[in-house]
Amino acid sequence: MATFLYRIGRFAYRRAWYVIATWVLALGAVLGAGLALGGQFQESFTIPGTESQQTIDQLDRVFPQVAGASAQVVYQAPKGSTVDDPAVKQAIQDMATTMGDLDQVAAVVDPYSEYATNAISEDRTIAYTQVQFDGPATDVTTQTLDELQAEAAPVEADGVRVEFGGSVFQEVSFGLTWTEAVGVLFAGVVLFVTFGSLLAAGMPLLSAILGVGLSSGAIMVTAAFTTVSSTAPMLAVMIGLAVGIDYALFILSRHRSQLAQGLDPEESAAQAVATAGGAVVFAGVTVIIALLGLLVVGIPFLSVMGVGAAFAVLVAVSIAVTLIPAIMGVARGRLVPKAGSRAQRRALAAAEHEGEGTARPSLGGRWVRIVMKAPIVFIVAIIGLLGVASIPALSLDLNLPTAASQPEDDTARQAYDLIAQGFGPGYNGAIVVAADITQTTDIQDDLAGIRSDLEAVDGVAYVGQGLPDQGLDTAIFRVVPTTAPDDPATKELVQHLRDLKGEIEDQYGTPITVSGQTAVAIDVSTQLTNALLPFGVLVVGLSIVLLAMVFRSLAVPIKAALGFALSVCVSFGVTVAVFQWGWLADLLHVTSTGPIISFLPILLMAILFGLAMDYEVFLVSGMREEFVKSGDARRAVRVGFQHGARVVTAAALIMFFVFFAFVPEGDGAIKMIALALAVGVFVDAFLVRMTLVPAVMTLLGRRAWSLPRWLDRLLPNVDVEGEGLRAHIEAKAWADARRGDVLTAEGLRVDGVPATVTASAPEGAIVLLAGDPGARRLVAGALAGRVAPAGGHLQVLGHPLPSARTRVERLSALVDLDGGPAGSGPVSDAETVGEAILERMRWGRSALRRVPREEVEDLVRRFDDALATASASDGRVSIHTPLSALSATGLALLRIALAGAQGARLVVADPGDAPLAVGSEAFLSAVAAVVGSDVTVVIGVPVPAASATSAESDLDGRALVRIDLGGSPAVTPSAGFAGGTRSLDPARLEGAHR
Repeated sequence: MATFLYRIGRFAYRRAWYVIATWVLALGAVLGAGLALGGQFQESFTIPGTESQQTIDQLDRVFPQVAGASAQVVYQAPKGSTVDDPAVKQAIQDMATTMGDLDQVAAVVDPYSEYATNAISEDRTIAYTQVQFDGPATDVTTQTLDELQAEAAPVEADGVRVEFGGSVFQEVSFGLTWTEAVGVLFAGVVLFVTFGSLLAAGMPLLSAILGVGLSSGAIMVTAAFTTVSSTAPMLAVMIGLAVGIDYALFILSRHRSQLAQGLDPEESAAQAVATAGGAVVFAGVTVIIALLGLLVVGIPFLSVMGVGAAFAVLVAVSIAVTLIPAIMGVARGRLVPKAGSRAQRRALAAAEHEGEGTARPSLGGRWVRIVMKAPIVFIVAIIGLLGVASIPALSLDLNLPTAASQPEDDTARQAYDLIAQGFGPGYNGAIVVAADITQTTDIQDDLAGIRSDLEAVDGVAYVGQGLPDQGLDTAIFRVVPTTAPDDPATKELVQHLRDLKGEIEDQYGTPITVSGQTAVAIDVSTQLTNALLPFGVLVVGLSIVLLAMVFRSLAVPIKAALGFALSVCVSFGVTVAVFQWGWLADLLHVTSTGPIISFLPILLMAILFGLAMDYEVFLVSGMREEFVKSGDARRAVRVGFQHGARVVTAAALIMFFVFFAFVPEGDGAIKMIALALAVGVFVDAFLVRMTLVPAVMTLLGRRAWSLPRWLDRLLPNVDVEGEGLRAHIEAKAWADARRGDVLTAEGLRVDGVPATVTASAPEGAIVLLAGDPGARRLVAGALAGRVAPAGGHLQVLGHPLPSARTRVERLSALVDLDGGPAGSGPVSDAETVGEAILERMRWGRSALRRVPREEVEDLVRRFDDALATASASDGRVSIHTPLSALSATGLALLRIALAGAQGARLVVADPGDAPLAVGSEAFLSAVAAVVGSDVTVVIGVPVPAASATSAESDLDGRALVRIDLGGSPAVTPSAGFAGGTRSLDPARLEGAHR
């Protein structure tokens, strides 16, 4: 991965303006599409398949009058009067009549109607009108709500207080406020202090804002086609800003450190993307996987939020590894820290392994020395402190937001409070019990009996009479709890009502189901609570596997996972203390306390997991790198911490400020999510990663880096630290110094071949590879990039192997000269020489480029002339000559010609055990004639070589090089080119690779 990112970084640096223009155009296109489509954000907290939702869907079919959304218009009579006063009563009834004429309003029941159920308070000062809409809350338009509220003016003119409640008036949408700008400003200050340069500080901010704009536009487009919660774009903005700034910070920090140490700007940008960018990709992928894991919970609104946030992270990662190096390419040398500046001194100190050169130890260096002196003390202190802070999490109560969580001046909150004052808190969350009456013969008596049974349940304040639909299929009961809709006792009541199902069905033959908005909210919360533990196990298990892959250790991932669990528990604890218990509520502008929003814990775990792994990788990767170099575990902890502490500190502070900026003026869910993330980031970065981690690593010593051999073989090596990249850079420098050769081998060792190979060949050379068939095929596979060398140095066509094997594979061809019977032909679909050549030429070109007939005929003429000198048994050849008419020698020569026609720059051919005189001067001259002068051909020949050539000679103007592999190999493959970790069948590959 590091090598791939290295190439991306170099490409973006060299093509800076193209990359920048691409991102700007993408931003404009996506934002433009989002605005043009006009998608609207709506709240739809439902779970398909739950009892409550199934009941609502059933009522929508058979009893649509009660299936739609509802609202309450709450009236409070002027002081000294009641709602029974004639003027007040008339005004309320007139308002009910006019509201009934509005679009989308299906029915209106005023408090004086015979169908009203207990709609006037005992003191006669508060009453409410029930408004039923003809569709769900997501379908009720803003215009309808505005018109409904406008009808209150005549009533208010008589001194009556009017408030509007219900889910349609509950404000659950969120928008940006000035405090978010303050958070970005703080992030800019941290960046300026970190880099000491306005230019460098502005780059992460600019790239993060671009990424947020692009992801927000994509969510707007999505909202035009499906229901998207208003929390989704706010969450994407919050996550996109935080990770966008941090990911750019990691890469830019590495780049400036390398520039200060004298590295060339282009090379530095490529290496920064490959090393720091590798950690960014790893961290981003973990966040994305965790967020997409929300899909398995099966809750649509949460799935959309998770996908939206995951897309924001994907955009942030993509921008970090492409746009940031492009901006580096524009800035070039202007990002180099000034001589004598703090930034340069810090970079040079890091290069000297702070504290061991003449540089003064940094604050991070001094802190880690203190921790390492008494690791057990710090471990006990941190675990004890975090354990105490986690205690409130034991009281975690989850529910969806109600009007009680709205600001005190909001009309939905005012209506909620008036109903609670006049009737009791349960009237704000009535439960709907639906009864199937298709099997009953005495409807009225049965409904009366069911009502009595429901009234007898503990926690029920009132049960309305059963109302059947017109078709007498279903009847509904309005059950009013004694407690508020978000009270834990209400959850128990819903369960008690569902427990009555069997008893009521046995007694009356009438199945019942429990539904309503309150039951829906409880079902959502229950499913989220049940998913919390499995999701937590999934996330922690994933972190262990991923970190084991990165650090080749078991202790490091287990320690990281336990640290993550501590951070999550503390975050839960602080959130419960503030939003449930009311601690610091006034300071943080928390207007009401109550249950935590249901989806916060699972969302927090998904996001914090990726951020925690981010800090872990940046700190511990430096420790591992130093341990690999020195083998000294204590030194590795100290040096690795010093290298990563400053950037992790800056990243954590930026995350904290960006998240916390959403707390003071944020509303509802966003305020909770922001505080939980801010606390989680602070605890995880400063207490867990920067204190607990070095303490535990110091205590474990060398045991921290141990991994069972069987597990080491099982886990793939993702090379986040860039170890493979460093080897590639060294090999590339070695290959660049030998650009005069197409092929260079120095001390090349291939498993199964006893001899080492040292040789070189210029462009267009004919190379004789002499040895037994098994050894020849193994070395041939290595030269063509199909077999990994076991040691030494090898470059082919300017590319070092094995790190650039993909490029070498594209530019080379393996050819089996013993392709079977003469009649089988070198390609399956071709029957003549002309068809075979035309087919291979097409393979080497794009589908839009035709092959001129003249090129085919020219190659056929050259093949005919060459074959005349190489094989006396073959006659003249034309484009119509059948392949079956060619001799074995003719077919062998044609296969080499086809590989060259396909565009291969290096052709590696071997006759296997076939008795072909491929080493004869006549055959080699024929080969030189049928391939281009820029094509190098390696041909395997027996021992001793058939031609009496020296190690280096000349053939028709081409260099002729001989490589002698000696005797029999230690391991002889049974068939095909084989070796290393791959086994290739040359009969399938003949000339098929470029």
